[in-house]
Amino acid sequence: MISYEFPLNEKVRTMLRLEDLFARIAHFIEAETDVDHHAALVTLFEILEVASRSDLKSELLQELERQKRVLANLHNNPAISEAALEDILAEIEKAAAEVLALNGKVGQHLRENEWLMGIKQRACMPGGTCQFDLPSYHYWQEQVPQKRRENMQKWLAPLLPLSNAISILLRLLRESGKVLHFTAHLGSFQQMQGGRVAQLLRVSLSRHLPCLPEISANKYAINIRFVDANYAAKTTVYEYDVPFELTFCSLSQ
Repeated sequence: MISYEFPLNEKVRTMLRLEDLFARIAHFIEAETDVDHHAALVTLFEILEVASRSDLKSELLQELERQKRVLANLHNNPAISEAALEDILAEIEKAAAEVLALNGKVGQHLRENEWLMGIKQRACMPGGTCQFDLPSYHYWQEQVPQKRRENMQKWLAPLLPLSNAISILLRLLRESGKVLHFTAHLGSFQQMQGGRVAQLLRVSLSRHLPCLPEISANKYAINIRFVDANYAAKTTVYEYDVPFELTFCSLSQ
């Protein structure tokens, strides 16, 4: 199966973007080559841009507190494992404390590093980080991998509380969903919401089907159109029946 996730509000959209970027930088940092570490640095700049939203920190803290309150009400529920509940509550409390401890604007330590900001400015230009443009960056790339890795881990570390908080919230969000089975007749599907509120939709279908979903949704209805997975051709509807799984995910309020 291939799963496609579609955020239905800006908060979830931002969390998904940062989740993807943190996963990408973790991969590139652990690699050995200067090309991989360049990709890690570019990803760090992307994280800085996405995380610069002034309300991100407060939104994460509010959502962590809300989930902590909701989950705490599940104590003494016979259907809930007390040990598992205590574990997730401890995770939430630790993540909230780490986010709260972040001082100043997110990523300020990177903005105050003139060397990094010089590379960031050049990285926006096609081929802008060539050795003749940035000889000091070329020197850094020629250092042993472990030294580069230690530098990047140091630059990334102050941002990791955001990654931890987002990881917990997205896990709770994904686990909240119930999988439903549908068939899109001739590649099209519509369902009325009927008062159901979702923050994230996940569409899963066989990887052998040469199509992919396009979703539009509002509080009244969900429309899914499956289109041909043709990388070169103009977008066209996949005119066959498509069996798929649809999951509505929403954090507890």
